[in-house]
Amino acid sequence: MRIFFTIGLLFISLVSIAQETGTIVGSLTDKENNNEPLPFANVIVKGTNKGTTSDFDGNFEITNVPVGTYTLEVSFVGYETVEIPNVTVEANKFTTINTGLGASAAALEEVLIKVETSREKESALLLEQKKAVEIKQSIGAQELARKGVSDVSGAVTKTTGISKQEGGGDIYVRGLGDRYNATTLNGLPLPSNNPNNKNISLDIFSTDIVQSIGIDKTYVYSNYGDFAGANIDIVSKDYTGKGFISLSVGSGINSEATGVSQFYLQDGPDFSGFYNIDIPNNILVENNFETSWDRNEAPTPINNSFSIKGGDSFSITDNAKINFFAVGAFDNDYGFREGVARGNVTLGGINRRDFDYQTFQYNTNTTLMGNFGLKKEKNKFQFNTLYINSTSQNQREFFGVVDAFDYAPEGGAFVQRSEFERTELVVNQLLGEHKATERLQIDWAGSHNFVRNSIPDRRQIILTPDDWDIPEGPKSFDRTLNQSDNHRYFHDLLEEEFAGNIEAAYSFDKNEEEEFNGKIRAGFNGRYKRTDFEATQVNYQIIQRNQDNSVIDQPIIDDIYNLDAYFNQENFNSLYRLRTFRGGVEDQNALDPQTYDGQQSIIAGFAGVEYQFSEKLSAIAALRLEQIEQRIEWSTALQTNGGPSSFNRLEFLPTLSSRYALTEKQNLRLAASKTYTLPQFKERALFQYEDVVVTTFGNPSLRPSTDYNLDLKWELFPSSEELISVTGYGKLIQDPINQITVNSATNDITWVNSGDQAIVLGGELEVRKSIFSKEREVADNTLKKTLTTGFNASYLHSNQDLDAEKVNSETTAGGFPLSVDFSDDESEITGASTWLVNADVSFFNQFSERTDIQATLSYNFFSDRVFSLGTEGRGNLVDKGVHTLDFTVKSNLNQNFTLAFNAKNLLNPTVERELEFPQVTVLSFKRGVDLGLSLTYNF
Repeated sequence: MRIFFTIGLLFISLVSIAQETGTIVGSLTDKENNNEPLPFANVIVKGTNKGTTSDFDGNFEITNVPVGTYTLEVSFVGYETVEIPNVTVEANKFTTINTGLGASAAALEEVLIKVETSREKESALLLEQKKAVEIKQSIGAQELARKGVSDVSGAVTKTTGISKQEGGGDIYVRGLGDRYNATTLNGLPLPSNNPNNKNISLDIFSTDIVQSIGIDKTYVYSNYGDFAGANIDIVSKDYTGKGFISLSVGSGINSEATGVSQFYLQDGPDFSGFYNIDIPNNILVENNFETSWDRNEAPTPINNSFSIKGGDSFSITDNAKINFFAVGAFDNDYGFREGVARGNVTLGGINRRDFDYQTFQYNTNTTLMGNFGLKKEKNKFQFNTLYINSTSQNQREFFGVVDAFDYAPEGGAFVQRSEFERTELVVNQLLGEHKATERLQIDWAGSHNFVRNSIPDRRQIILTPDDWDIPEGPKSFDRTLNQSDNHRYFHDLLEEEFAGNIEAAYSFDKNEEEEFNGKIRAGFNGRYKRTDFEATQVNYQIIQRNQDNSVIDQPIIDDIYNLDAYFNQENFNSLYRLRTFRGGVEDQNALDPQTYDGQQSIIAGFAGVEYQFSEKLSAIAALRLEQIEQRIEWSTALQTNGGPSSFNRLEFLPTLSSRYALTEKQNLRLAASKTYTLPQFKERALFQYEDVVVTTFGNPSLRPSTDYNLDLKWELFPSSEELISVTGYGKLIQDPINQITVNSATNDITWVNSGDQAIVLGGELEVRKSIFSKEREVADNTLKKTLTTGFNASYLHSNQDLDAEKVNSETTAGGFPLSVDFSDDESEITGASTWLVNADVSFFNQFSERTDIQATLSYNFFSDRVFSLGTEGRGNLVDKGVHTLDFTVKSNLNQNFTLAFNAKNLLNPTVERELEFPQVTVLSFKRGVDLGLSLTYNF
């Protein structure tokens, strides 16, 4: 073997000498980032097949270049291509090219350099993570495409320690749910699209608009302090390349939806999702609703997607450049779920509400986004505008027991709930960056956000057997118990928010290498949010007796799917009448809606110092002050003239972050901070929301939690695209907020400060590894074949004390006493999975310069987690662990066409929610396997 090796070396040497070759070496630095090394840039010798990529330290080497004079071409994703002429190569000698790349022509005297750092490429984001003093993590557009992710919600669940609630939109970070997280767009806050949640649903953001997603699991002092889990920042596309237009069409199916013989949806909403309807006039006088109670046959449930996007950038003067990007997209999808739904389980194991159910689902998402950028010398301006229309349509049908004690106790009841929910989001942002001097940088941003969430004309009926002892017998409304059992419901949530940031960064202590060791950052944040919510429920009260007190003989309902035959104008005021919680037609204010109105303002100032003490040690120490005021008033069925309820707090929020470079490729990081967690408007307003199985209402006594956070992280970067990291973290939460069941006949759910403190301890492991990377020379191109894998896992232990006496005394002092009887003195925190695991493997093969294929297999697992705390001797409600497996393959067929195939949720596990004691499955369903095919044409 040694002989062959020696012969090979001699042969290569002889060929090299015979060809009279030399070597080009050098390094690239980034003048826009304090002359840090610029890695991953492509360096090629024009007119040859010679080239390479700069390494982590910005160095490059091109060997065996024939003697001659060449033009060296340097390019990078998101950069303008740079050409350096007159590079002379001499036999057996090294030609050295050291250059720094800047953001203007002055950066290189003889070469026109126009650069914009890409935040889409995995390697670039990994470098950013390596160099940052704070603990950072990001997902770029390149990784999103590789893993076949279609929305932001799916993207963040691919990262360490993050999972999503099955059947819902809540994101859990290190076991902490929606209330502990924050969502921003380009660093500016976003409103919620759901009165139940603090954060906007991430699944309404298509990855078409995303350049990268930043996930800060440690607190960054320039962000608002309402944080304990993560700040998820969506960075919208900022296109700086050559002009392009791209068209894409796609189609797909869900196995559960296509598995039913006939798909049904309610009357009213259309294919597009642009639907709304108001309450008719004189509704209490006549039943003049235009929509039907009955379900309609829907078309074959085939998912569709359409998108068009384009962008361009060009110079308008020698030192000014503009860029723009726009996207328009529409997609829809169908789903079907069936299983069990149970509620109000007694300690003896009786399911007071016990149903088998089926749900037909149809969702749409329309996205329009545009941004415009202007860069002139050392100033940059950007305007972003975004419109999203997201809808969800559900035809839900339940069969079984309404209440085992007193409402169709033997079964045979039919409950139908038809709901259409629509969210419109409008975001406008203006941002500026100004390099005032060599030392001073000033950045500012402002936004105006508007969101409207509406449920127009939700319809519910409860139809029971005419004789409750004969569950399979004929049905009627004769034994209807509550006037709200049959109703139409309308609600509108309007939320408007203004936010602004301004920050100045001053660099100091320039060293011998003309780099600054220190930086002082100071700034101001302000945001004002106004929320207006109103809801009107028109109840169809079944008339049991005539005015002479004689019993009305309610007719038999022959067809449960033909309810228009009963709820018509002919039967109005003879078999049923219309009322609201405020009364009927005889009451002047009967149609006044239930309302709650909230205002929240946060004014903040911050200052921090970042300093590099040595080549190895850097640290940031900062302090943030926030003045917080929240005020809410309500007029609801529980309290017609409630509030105002308010709190006013001044928060002092210190933070510390440090990085110690153990070697050039290893870092040790530490982060510590104090933050807080605010209750949401709906959690504090006395508004009662009734679902088929559970009922929730707000608690005016709810107050903020205080959070203390600590992280320690070790990370190793073996190469430009590889990472190994281990993190340990801990959190102490004072006055944690939890969802609990109160002591009542109906076991309603509310939110309380359930104890004095909660403790969260955990560890995370992340590995990104290149299995192999091969290159082969074909004509003038270097073709690649790679196999890479990624793995991350997290372990979490949580414990919180539960104090019923604390809850009872605090709510009594607040004027609305609650009776709570926790089953245990301590518990895990809600939403916390002990284990979270993500893994993926990707194969890439390049057939020619413009033809390739990439395939990725992704796996996710989260273990059991608490959904709601147990009371009155019953155990916790627990969401059982779920395994998921996704597969995606994407191929660039040529310069213009790209074909992609996605298969999601291949394992299709049963999703279950279980009561620990007595052991009862209270919810179950399957999501189905999603298969999709898309074709993209690039002009």
